[in-house]
Amino acid sequence: MSDQSTVLLIGYGNPGRLDDGLGPALAERIETMQLKGVTVDSNYQLSVEDADAISKHDFVLFVDASVSGREPFWIEKVISKKEVSFSSHSISPEALMDMSNNMLDGKTQGYIMGIRGYEFNEFGEQLSAKAKENLNAAVQFVERAIVEKEFDRYVSEYKNK
Repeated sequence: MSDQSTVLLIGYGNPGRLDDGLGPALAERIETMQLKGVTVDSNYQLSVEDADAISKHDFVLFVDASVSGREPFWIEKVISKKEVSFSSHSISPEALMDMSNNMLDGKTQGYIMGIRGYEFNEFGEQLSAKAKENLNAAVQFVERAIVEKEFDRYVSEYKNK
């Protein structure tokens, strides 16, 4: 990642469903840092309109809550994949990358992060204690990777732990 690289961070999920709000919570925390070259977006779900914003950045990080998997979070590169869907209101990161890079001539590298959550079946706008800990670890990881301009290296090293 060069000094001029731009990053789009998209946090998505439903903050009204407890730990499902981890994606928007991370987006909110990163936005308050006002990191140079970073654009932050947050919504309930991904949509086809996101492809345009993605195409205008060097990197995109999709962030969502994860109901299972590695703690405190997992992260991996997004492989572009064309999808046929019956709805334009919900779309996968892989399909958005395909649209951005193949239809809009983007050169964006994409990553997806799942922050481990635990409570999803009730309504409420708070995170569980353990999910807050996982969120803090994810925020530190994302901030370091962006500030140190080593996003690719950080992701690779984390995956190999």
